[in-house]
Amino acid sequence: MTENEHNSDVIFHLPARTAVGCGIWNTIRMTGSPREMICTVTEPRARPKPPCRAPRLVRAVGLCFLLAACNSVTGMFSRGQPQAAVAPGPQENKAPQTANNETIGSGEAKVALILPLTQASGPSSVGISLRNAAELAYFEAGNNDITLLVKDDRSTPEGARAAAQSAVEEGADLIIGPLFASNAREVAPVARGADKPVIALSTDTSAAGPGIYLLSFLIENYVDRVVDFAASKGKKSMAALIPENDYGRIAEGEFQQAAARDNVRIMTIEHYQPQTMAAAVQRIAALNDQIDSLFIPEQADAMQSMSQALAAAKVSRKYQILGTGLWNDARVLSLPALQGAWFSAPENGGFKAFASRYEAKYHSDPPRIATIAYDAVSLAAALAHTHGSRRYSAEVLTNKSGFNGADGVFRFRADGTNERGLAVLEINNGAATPVSPAPHSFSSSASAT
Repeated sequence: MTENEHNSDVIFHLPARTAVGCGIWNTIRMTGSPREMICTVTEPRARPKPPCRAPRLVRAVGLCFLLAACNSVTGMFSRGQPQAAVAPGPQENKAPQTANNETIGSGEAKVALILPLTQASGPSSVGISLRNAAELAYFEAGNNDITLLVKDDRSTPEGARAAAQSAVEEGADLIIGPLFASNAREVAPVARGADKPVIALSTDTSAAGPGIYLLSFLIENYVDRVVDFAASKGKKSMAALIPENDYGRIAEGEFQQAAARDNVRIMTIEHYQPQTMAAAVQRIAALNDQIDSLFIPEQADAMQSMSQALAAAKVSRKYQILGTGLWNDARVLSLPALQGAWFSAPENGGFKAFASRYEAKYHSDPPRIATIAYDAVSLAAALAHTHGSRRYSAEVLTNKSGFNGADGVFRFRADGTNERGLAVLEINNGAATPVSPAPHSFSSSASAT
């Protein structure tokens, strides 16, 4: 994240209250692309608050935006609460009675929200949580510039296409969702045919494209951040243990690209299945001092077996272990062989604050991905308030300075993928401590700090 920015660019600070804390994730599986990882949060832990610089206020319009100075962008939205946007009282986390055609708000800009509110077995708790997060964002935006057209895709590609067609017929200016890559691929031609942008929630980059933007935690971002940081700390020779699954294959490809960019030598890449894990670790151990670090893009539920294999081969004592955001999980943080390991993840202070407000309103804990829906609607409301008819143009959505949401700074690329400001955390004594904080803007890089 070293690209130079211009003072004319703006960074929007989406209306997420900040809090100090670093959360722990648990990974769960859902129907959908194997690439798509759904996370929930447990027990956020305290983390040091990074130093802040004084914000430069440019304009106050309920939601305020700040000029992207060369090396510093900080600050929060100021919030008004117009009468039209007053949130109702607490309610249970259950499906709205008219979920398939629900309307929230009455603003000029129409924003479709295509979510998996139901599935074959009945209501979808994840879809309903995403809908609730979107509603919370609408109420907290402090304006009535958008109307949310809530559509149920029934967790199927056919349902997503029908929902997109309905949204276009109702005059949607922007489509948020769907969650799954297969559904996003069905929405894309409908949206492109109507010249409407999409902010999908999938983590599968094969679903991205011009006008189809992904607001999610991409595997590629995790890999780039941790490899860049390791290289900045003098790591020059790496190996990788790659699980034979979709997540592993994507991570491997990005690992090779990041290493080449950072002039890091890759000595070997070992692929494994659960039954061949121990043998693969032994082959890594045989490298002795030919490498200084080992990349392992494995999921949390497999890391206990991996830790045992690493300990048996005495690998963790030899090399710096590297991982991805899937390790931000209590089960991983307590593993003996992972103490001292580095992994990349978003700073979770914003999620902790969001989760507290969500729980107060809906009497349930949000899944980890709920902030994606929250940030998408917050962004839609902010752009509608400040950019008039240009609000969802490609030029605005791909602003190089990006946007600052509940999960930190992010920006969309022209190819539909995204870049996020991630932290690098070190595992010590069952906790994850930041060793390189997430950047607060894209005008400077945190990779080497």
